[in-house]
Amino acid sequence: MSFLRFILAILFLVSIFGVSNAHYKLSPTFYAFTCPNVIHVVRDVMEQIQRRDVRAGAKIIRLHFHDCFVNGCDGSVLLDNATGIISEKDANPNVGIGGSDIVDEIKTALENVCPGVVSCADILALASEIGVVLAGGPSWLVPLGRRDGLTANRSGANTDIPSPTETLDVMIPQFTRKGLGLTDLVALSGAHTFGRARCRTFNQRLFNFNGTGRPDPTLDPNYLQTLRRLCPQGGNGGTFAKLDKSTPDQFDNHYFTNLKNHQGLLQTDQELFSTSGSSTIGIVNNYANNQYKFFDDFVCSMIKMGNVGVLTGTKGEIRKDCKRVN
Repeated sequence: MSFLRFILAILFLVSIFGVSNAHYKLSPTFYAFTCPNVIHVVRDVMEQIQRRDVRAGAKIIRLHFHDCFVNGCDGSVLLDNATGIISEKDANPNVGIGGSDIVDEIKTALENVCPGVVSCADILALASEIGVVLAGGPSWLVPLGRRDGLTANRSGANTDIPSPTETLDVMIPQFTRKGLGLTDLVALSGAHTFGRARCRTFNQRLFNFNGTGRPDPTLDPNYLQTLRRLCPQGGNGGTFAKLDKSTPDQFDNHYFTNLKNHQGLLQTDQELFSTSGSSTIGIVNNYANNQYKFFDDFVCSMIKMGNVGVLTGTKGEIRKDCKRVN
């Protein structure tokens, strides 16, 4: 065997074993050779969209969360109905969910420079980080290398994604099943520091909490009246309210200050502070007093969540169109 052939054989074996090991681990440098400009492309598109839609970052991070909680972070939330596919988009927690058009725009841009290389699941993870940064939040190196799933799971979406009216004793097991703890629950809930929610997701808190015919007693009275003016009983349930009343488009720790003032918009928000005896109260207090601590924990929890149930190696596929399998 010639020296050149020997070297080529060694490189071939190294590539095989290297890829095999990479099947099991995500890496921020996954696209270093196959799509070196991936972060620049995603950032460029996100910046353009952010200028015309201030909610872009909040939409994307919600999609990423809803994706990872069903079948793992495999882009299943993006699939439309098709033969053999029952879309998660029609599950109760996903009705009216936005952001798919943003993913499509990013995917088109990436296909123009790196066709068939970057997964839709990785687009969700990368765009989530960039959306947080554009809103003034922390930056982190996003582990990459996810592949896209071949199916959706609507029933899983209906059971595994916390609804806006869940109590803490329901949410905790939902997170635990994904390998996420109390700190992750509170830190990830902090993503509600930006974005909007429709009146129908919290209207029952204003007029008929738990069928009592009265408002949620954990709501600040002045905030209650503000919300009732925005979302009158029998009014348009599609009207949007700010998830963070003080800095709705900034990624900061004001969300936690709001909870301490009993001004959390969703029941799932206020439960973190108003559930008597819960360990989450101390975490909320800590984040309200220390934005750096919130940012640090949020980054750790985002990376942890982004590793839930990922497909790597030869599993799944790299979709050409995020709405359908190849």
